[in-house]
Amino acid sequence: MELKPVLEAILFSAQKPLSPKEIRDVLAGALEHAEGDEQVKALKKSKEEAINVSLEELAREHETASRTLRLVCVAGAWQFVTLPEFAPWIKALVGHRARPPRLSQPALETLAVIAYRQPVTRAEVEQVRGVAVDGVMQTLLERGLVEQRGRAEVIGRPMTFGTTGAFLEYFGLKNLDDMPAADELRRIVVERPEALATVDPGLATAPPDQLQLVEANANGSIDQVAPAAPEAAPAETTPEKPEAGS
Repeated sequence: MELKPVLEAILFSAQKPLSPKEIRDVLAGALEHAEGDEQVKALKKSKEEAINVSLEELAREHETASRTLRLVCVAGAWQFVTLPEFAPWIKALVGHRARPPRLSQPALETLAVIAYRQPVTRAEVEQVRGVAVDGVMQTLLERGLVEQRGRAEVIGRPMTFGTTGAFLEYFGLKNLDDMPAADELRRIVVERPEALATVDPGLATAPPDQLQLVEANANGSIDQVAPAAPEAAPAETTPEKPEAGS
């Protein structure tokens, strides 16, 4: 018997997502229920790498067949899920489980810093965000999206933080490698003002007649344009003296 149909049967019957290691334990435990079966004995020796390859193939087959089910890996564990368009009927059958409240914008920003820079200290997060994050960090810890990872090798040995498996589940990620890469984020177009009036880039503290125009080019470089010369004030005229004897 091939490995793929066995994996499909195991995951279809599972009550929770299973990691490759847990699946391997199931394959090993099956021998107790089929003594002397050579096929079961052969599958017991399946390695995690072979299990991962078979699961990937099985997932592609389900997607290609356009079935109502998909085999997905979230937080390193595999499970069958139904497509979103079938949600009304599934909810009518099994009920609707309330989702946890959405994260606030400050919480999302803090979580992003931790996810991309982990393990990271609270002070480092505050340095990146520019604001205190005590309350936000407590919320992320209570939600189980962030956990303590140890202590940094610096003066004071502050605690470091990183993301959890619940973080991957919340965003539907297989692992941290599925997060957008930093170079992808840099390719996002950011609108810049056409021109800024300033003495030096980033400053605008001089009187208007001393300001110069700073133009932001499309490639991100900055050109400085000299200000237009102020109009000369009209010359003062001296009234002519009357001629003597007039």
